[in-house]
Amino acid sequence: MKFAHFSDCHIGGWREPELRELGIETFRRAVDMCINENVAFILLSGDLFDTALPQTELIKEVAGILKKVNDHNISVYAIPGSHDFSPSGKTMIDVLDKAGVLHNVVKFNENNELEFTEDKTGVKITGMYGKKLGLERFDYERLNKDNLEKENGFKIFMFHTALEEFKPAGMEKMEAYSYRDLPKGFDYYAGGHVHYIYQTKKEEYGLITFPGPTFPNNFKELEELESGSFYIVDDNLSPRLIKIKIKDVLGLKIDVNNKSSLDAEDFIINKIKENDVKDKIVLLRVFGVLSSGKVTDINFKKIMQAAKGSYITLKNTNKLSSKETEINETENYSSVKDIEEEVIAKNLENINLDIKSSEFINELIKILDKQKEEGEKNTDFEKRILKDAEKILGL
Repeated sequence: MKFAHFSDCHIGGWREPELRELGIETFRRAVDMCINENVAFILLSGDLFDTALPQTELIKEVAGILKKVNDHNISVYAIPGSHDFSPSGKTMIDVLDKAGVLHNVVKFNENNELEFTEDKTGVKITGMYGKKLGLERFDYERLNKDNLEKENGFKIFMFHTALEEFKPAGMEKMEAYSYRDLPKGFDYYAGGHVHYIYQTKKEEYGLITFPGPTFPNNFKELEELESGSFYIVDDNLSPRLIKIKIKDVLGLKIDVNNKSSLDAEDFIINKIKENDVKDKIVLLRVFGVLSSGKVTDINFKKIMQAAKGSYITLKNTNKLSSKETEINETENYSSVKDIEEEVIAKNLENINLDIKSSEFINELIKILDKQKEEGEKNTDFEKRILKDAEKILGL
């Protein structure tokens, strides 16, 4: 019995069309690899889509890929992740379940106990969803684990939650729980949510794994991971990491400290020309303090033109500043979202909230940024915003 373990596909997450398409193509190729490997089933440990309401075309693409898997007699088992849920609690995973292209294994009986979904191989699968802000912790606290732990047979538990004992460097402030919060006695624990690759075996808990995202979801992940990945697990419960690399990544870290804006521009262009950028994802991380001139004096359009022929070129200038200004110019950011994230990160420790999470703040911003619907009364609009805010705040 051989199976595959995917997580954090985040289909549709990139705003750049080239990378959005590459995310879908990576998912498609990963599925094709599973078909060629003749796996018995595929596990999707949350965040199949990047949003609870993906574009129709993305849904069609994913449904078509999943149908191809089913046509080869390979079942797909999934749990909703924190990005898969809408504020109302609805998820596209349920829609795909009803369409018959995957199985949502988060199922409760009349006693509010998790049930198992049994695969044709006899493997028993269940799991818990992930929620925004780590709010699934309340569901874990209420979870009756006795029936899960007493069940006989080969068992898989899927979860979309960070585990405190295994958090990588840089994620120390992320909301997490102990692996001991999971039910004991399962053979395989299919993790998701944190985008890193990890596996460990714990007494009474079996093999706990995180396969990483099927495609990097941001600039930093492209730098560090370069490609997506997933696990294929064999009969001996030995996970084999499969890398899915469609385009090469060229990361250029360019220090322009103590250079003028004009010299910095020439220096960056020359660094690009020293490398073969053809059909590659080029990542420009420019940093340092300019001795003269402003960051906005650097002609980044000209710099991007120097990388012509690349598949796509992205820049990150968050650590680039000038002695002439105390505040980085907005040119440092590729979007308003980048500016918001920088401000949130700098001020998070000063906010008097029990849950200090940038994800929490971003969710509140999204709610407060909603527009009144056509024909909606002011009072109804205000009630809708307050209701959504109360859900986020747990009131």
